[in-house]
Amino acid sequence: MSERRARVWAGIDAGKGHHWAAAVDETGSTLWSKKIDNDETAILTAMGEILDLADKVSWAVDISGTSSALLLALLAAHGQQAVYVPGRTANRMSGAYRGEAKTDARDAYIIAETSRQRRDFAAIDVPAQLAADLALLTAHRSDLVADRVRMINRLRDVLTGVFPALERAFDYSSQKGALVLLTGYQRPAALRRRGQARLTAWLANRSVRGADTVAATALEAAQAQQTALPGEDIAAQIVADLAAQILALDNRLKRVDKQIRDTFRGHPQAEIIESLPGMGPILGAEFVVAAGDLSAYADAGHLASAAGLVPVPRDSGRRTGNLHRPKRYSRRLRRVFYMSAQTSIIREGLNRDFYLKKRGEGCKHVQAVIALARRRASVLWALLRDGRAFTSAPPATQAA
Repeated sequence: MSERRARVWAGIDAGKGHHWAAAVDETGSTLWSKKIDNDETAILTAMGEILDLADKVSWAVDISGTSSALLLALLAAHGQQAVYVPGRTANRMSGAYRGEAKTDARDAYIIAETSRQRRDFAAIDVPAQLAADLALLTAHRSDLVADRVRMINRLRDVLTGVFPALERAFDYSSQKGALVLLTGYQRPAALRRRGQARLTAWLANRSVRGADTVAATALEAAQAQQTALPGEDIAAQIVADLAAQILALDNRLKRVDKQIRDTFRGHPQAEIIESLPGMGPILGAEFVVAAGDLSAYADAGHLASAAGLVPVPRDSGRRTGNLHRPKRYSRRLRRVFYMSAQTSIIREGLNRDFYLKKRGEGCKHVQAVIALARRRASVLWALLRDGRAFTSAPPATQAA
């Protein structure tokens, strides 16, 4: 048997079906390298073999998502801490080693070597049950929203080919009555035969708000087109089917939104997060998922930097003061702060005043919203640190 080391570094190239793990010592020599099935027994066996190599093992993985969920859970259950080595970093580090081959074994070795040489990688914490539930729910909601956008675009495209006047008449992304109309009537001739009185009654029976307005708008579009276009019958069937699917998808989104709201409000800091103007339960849930443990951020600047709200310098020689938008940050966290900031400026208040101040200084809309998002990141961090809800008036200071 080989001599037991004081410390080794284990790098894992994670995958769906299997992982490849490699362990190196303090000199960078490979001590262990094997393929591991994404199975509990295989992972535990490999973990035991690697732990037998040294008194202390430092683990590193290149994926912190669903592919490595079982692996990370088993590491955490056995008291092992893993760090996250981004794939972009590992890819760039591969150019520093001999050869151009691309194999799982080489990738695992590079991940282990990178974690050995750098000590600033973020640790991966296995999320608690509530955070894991919110991560699944918010990801599912994003998929449903993407499906809805795709269906609406497809519906408008098909409808434009046979009834362009009706396609222009409504905003199908926000008007439920227009979608209900399309489930029964998609052709101008059918609308004209129905007439306004009977069409209004048909829509009212299906609980459409403003049924008379929807019927009048649809009949006005039908009067503008007297010609039947080729493929009208098949297109009408496709439009009716797409409209029904969108309405069903809207009901699914309502159920998911309610589930996210109920789950998020079980979080101990949910009331504080929701107290910030513009931060509702959906964005609050996404913040909990994207930000993770707040103790990982030393101050508000670290939180804003993680969200890509802090410019980075690009100086060289005499060229100083060049600030650019960062490239490596959490897109999801940035979206939370940006969308909440944009929502907060709708109503009168401190957020809108700050936005208008930045616009008055010559900033464009996006620049002013990003500046507001940066300010709000500091405010939210302070609220969570102090454990208090947001108020328009500053807290009273007490004399020492």
